[in-house]
Amino acid sequence: MGKFIITKRVNGENQFNLKAENGEIILTSEVYTTKASCHKGIESVRINSQDDSRYDKRIAVNGKDYFVLKARNGEIIGKSQFYSSKSGMESGITSVKLNAPTAEIIDQTI
Repeated sequence: MGKFIITKRVNGENQFNLKAENGEIILTSEVYTTKASCHKGIESVRINSQDDSRYDKRIAVNGKDYFVLKARNGEIIGKSQFYSSKSGMESGITSVKLNAPTAEIIDQTI
């Protein structure tokens, strides 16, 4: 089972990573000013991760493939790591779809 890991950044803002069963980070959230909004972001990932139209596949300036997950309103709620191939990126999307709905939430800010 995957895990949402909530952490606090140096500036006091909150962020989460979705990790797959193997411990690899498969999605990193945007930054949230409150923990409550961070939890809402996690719920948004759970819901939107199941909709293929919410994934925006991109190519970085370094030529690496990556994706962003968007909410219904079009705002980015998470970004993937960089992949060396399109198939790696597709595997990352599949992993988010599989892990997000049932991932445990671990709050490392307490």
